[in-house]
Amino acid sequence: METYKLVMPEHLNHYGFLFGGNLLKWIDEVSYIAVTLDYPGCNFVTVGMDNIKFKKSIRQGTILCFESKKNHIGTTSVEYTVDVTREEISTGSRELVFTTRITFVSVDENGRKKAISA
Repeated sequence: METYKLVMPEHLNHYGFLFGGNLLKWIDEVSYIAVTLDYPGCNFVTVGMDNIKFKKSIRQGTILCFESKKNHIGTTSVEYTVDVTREEISTGSRELVFTTRITFVSVDENGRKKAISA
C-alpha cells in the first residue's frame, strides 16, 4: 500500500525539521491501515518497530511517500516493511529518508493474542 503526507508547520520542531515522533506516528497509522485492509474482520495492535534511525532531515513542504509491504505472516502476527521516501516536486525523483519494520499482533476483544483469520 502506498500513501502520501505533506509536512506542515505544525509537524516541525523549533529548528524547522520534522519531529521524529510525527514520522513514527504516520508509519504506525499507514501500516495499521494496510494490515486492516489485508485482514478484514481482525483486530490488530502494534507490538514493535525495528531499526529506528533517522537518516535524512525533512523540512516543511516536503511530500512524503509511505510504502508498506507485507514481509512475514505468523500465526498471530504480521510484519511489514515501511519505506519512506521524499518526492522531489520539480523532477519527480524519490529519495529514501527512512525505513523500518513494524509488527502487528491480532487480538480478541479482551486484548489477548488471537490467530489471524485469512
